[in-house]
Amino acid sequence: MSTPAQSVPPEPEHRPRAGQRLKRFLLGGPKDLQDPHLFRHISLIAFLAWVGLGADGLSSSAYGPEEAFKNLGEHTYLAVFLAAATAFTVLIIAASYSRVIEHFPFGGGGYVVASRLLGPRAGVVSGSALIVDYVLTISISIAAGGDAVFSVLPDGARWANLVVTGLPLKLHIELLGVLVLVLLNLRGVKESVTVLMPIFLAFLLTHAVIIGTGIGLHLGRAQEVVQEVSTGLSHGMSTLGLGGLLLLFVRAYSLGGGTYTGIEAVSNGLQIMREPRVQTGKRTMAYMAISLAVTASGIILCYLLLDIRYADPDHTMNSLLAAKVAGGVRLLGIPVGKWFVFITLLSEALLLFVAAQAGFIDGPRVMANMAHDSWLPHRFSALSDRLTMQNGVLLMGGAGLAMLLYTRGRVDALVVMYSINVFLTFSLTQIAMIRYWTKRETRRKQPDWKKHISIHLVGAALCIVILTITVAEKFREGGWLTMLATSALIALCMAIKRHYASIFARLKRLDQILEALPSQPAPKKALDPKKPTAVLLVGGYSGLGIHSLLTVLKLFPRYFQNVIFVTVGVVDSATFQGVEEVDRVREQAEEDLKKYVEQAQRMGLPADYRVAMGTEAVTEAVRVAGEIAREYPRAIFFAGKLIFERERWFDRFLHNETAYAMQRRFQFAGLPMVVLPVRVLEQ
Repeated sequence: MSTPAQSVPPEPEHRPRAGQRLKRFLLGGPKDLQDPHLFRHISLIAFLAWVGLGADGLSSSAYGPEEAFKNLGEHTYLAVFLAAATAFTVLIIAASYSRVIEHFPFGGGGYVVASRLLGPRAGVVSGSALIVDYVLTISISIAAGGDAVFSVLPDGARWANLVVTGLPLKLHIELLGVLVLVLLNLRGVKESVTVLMPIFLAFLLTHAVIIGTGIGLHLGRAQEVVQEVSTGLSHGMSTLGLGGLLLLFVRAYSLGGGTYTGIEAVSNGLQIMREPRVQTGKRTMAYMAISLAVTASGIILCYLLLDIRYADPDHTMNSLLAAKVAGGVRLLGIPVGKWFVFITLLSEALLLFVAAQAGFIDGPRVMANMAHDSWLPHRFSALSDRLTMQNGVLLMGGAGLAMLLYTRGRVDALVVMYSINVFLTFSLTQIAMIRYWTKRETRRKQPDWKKHISIHLVGAALCIVILTITVAEKFREGGWLTMLATSALIALCMAIKRHYASIFARLKRLDQILEALPSQPAPKKALDPKKPTAVLLVGGYSGLGIHSLLTVLKLFPRYFQNVIFVTVGVVDSATFQGVEEVDRVREQAEEDLKKYVEQAQRMGLPADYRVAMGTEAVTEAVRVAGEIAREYPRAIFFAGKLIFERERWFDRFLHNETAYAMQRRFQFAGLPMVVLPVRVLEQ
C-alpha cells in the first residue's frame, strides 16, 4: 500500500475574527505557562485573599446578627451573651479550619477532608452541599445587595419595583451584577479582587467607626448595662425558667447561623494563595476570623446599647444603627453625618455584591476537585488560556442567574435555603478531623493530640446544634428545596462516577496487550525525515496507546518507516499548584513517551517523541503538529476516539470530542489526520 508524498504546509496565520478580538479585549490575552514568575503574579497575598474570600463572611454581618437579635424577642438583655457566643463560634470554626489548612495544604477544604478521612461517599455529600451553597452565595449576595442599594437611594422602593420588559428594575440590576462578576472572574481571580478591593476597604472603615463610636459612647454606663442584664435575667428566669431561657437563646443563636457562612472559603481556595501557601492561608484565616468576630459581635452589642429594634421591613437594623450613631452629626452646618450614613449603607450594599465573589472563586474549585475524582465531568477541571476555571465560572454564574429568576430576587426566599448546607459541610469537616486525631498512628506521632482534638469536638457540637435547629425551623419555609437540590446533585454525581468507573474498567482490559509485546532490547534506528511518518497522539503509557499503534500498522502495512509519539501535558486545576507541579507533569509525560519509543524500537521501527505543555490539548497539539509537519513532510497524524456500542446523549458531554476537534483544526491547517476508533463494548 502506498500513499503519494505530500508537502504539508504549517497552520496559516489568520487575522483574529471580531469575536476573538472582543474576547481578548474583555478577558485579556492568554498567560504563558513557561513564565517562571507566572505563579507569583497570579497568586494572592494574605491581604488580597482576605478581600476576595473574606467578603462573604463580613457581608453576613448585614443580616446574620440582625436575624439572631430579632429572635431574642423582648429578651434583648441576652444580647451580651449572644455577642460573646457569636465571637466564640467564629474563632472556634476558624481555628479548626486553620488545622485543616495545615493538614491539607493543597486546598479543597471540606470536600477533600471528608473524602480522605470519612470516605468518598461522605466527600461527595460535602462537595455537593458546597456547590449548592456557593450557588446560593451568589444568588443571596446579589439579591441582598440589590435590596440594600435601592433602600439607600432616594425613592428607591418605587424605582426597584419599576417593571422593565416584564421584570422589576431591581432584578435587572441584579442579573447585570452576576454577569459583571462572571466577566471579572473569567479575566482572573487577582484581577477581580483588585477591582473590588475599594468597596471592601470602605466597608471596613465605616463599620469600624460605627461600632467603635456606638460602644465607646456607652463605656461610661457599663455598670448600668450590667444591672439591666442582671434584672432581665432575673425576670426571664421567673417567667420562662432556666430551660426555657436557654432554649430561647439557643434558637436565636442558631437562626443567626448565617453569620458564620464563608469561614470555610479560605481552606477551599488555598490554591490561589502566595507561597508559602500554608502560612498565607493561616494568616488570611486570622484576618477573616478577627474581622468577622469583631464586626458581628460589635453590631449585636450596639443593638443593645443603642436600643435598636426591628420595626420597619423597609429599613434594616444596621441602617437604623448607623443613623442613630452618626445621622445627626453636622460640621460647619454641613450634614456630614447623613453623608457618612449613606456611604456606610452603600458600602454594605456593595459588599454584598462583592460577597458573591466567594461563590465564583471557590465554587469552581470544589467542582474541579470533584471532577478530578470523576464525580463531575472531567471538563470542569480544565483551565482556560487565562488560567481560570472557565467552565466552572460559567456554570456557577448560570445557576446563580437561574436561582435569581426563580425567586425573582426575593431575599426571604433565598435566606432560608442558605445556611443549611454550610453547616452540613462544617459538621462533616469537624467529624472528619476528630477521626483523624483519634487514629492510632496520629496519637503516636502527636503526643499533644488531645489539645488539637478539643477544638474540633467543640466545633462539631456547635455546628451540629446549629444545623439541627436550622433544619427544624426552616424546613417548611424553603429548607426542603435546598435538601432536595443537594440530594439530586449527589445522585447525579454517583451516576457520573459509576459511568467513568465502568469505562475505565473496560479500557483497562486493553492493558493485557502489553504482556504479549516483545520485551528484549532493540538497537536504536535513526529516523529519516523524507520517509512516511506516523505521528500518534497518545496519553499515558497504556494498552490504549499500543492498541492505536498496532491499528495503524495493520491499516498501513509496511508503509510507515518512522513513528513519532506526541503527548500534550494538560495543566488542569489539580496540577496547577506551582512551577514544580507543572515540571512534574512534563517529566511524567516524557517518561511515558520514552516507553512508547522503546516499544516501537523493539518492533523494528525508528521512533521519537515530542511533548508540549498547555491548558488546552487541541491548540497545543496543532502547534506541535505544525512543527513536526515542517520537519517530516510525509507525516500523517493519528488520534484515538472512544466509540460506544450504544452511544447515549450524555456520552458526548462526559467524554469530550478532542479527537474530532483536532481533526477539524488539523485539516483546516492542511495537516492530514485520521481518527482511530477505540471500541468500548457493553459489559
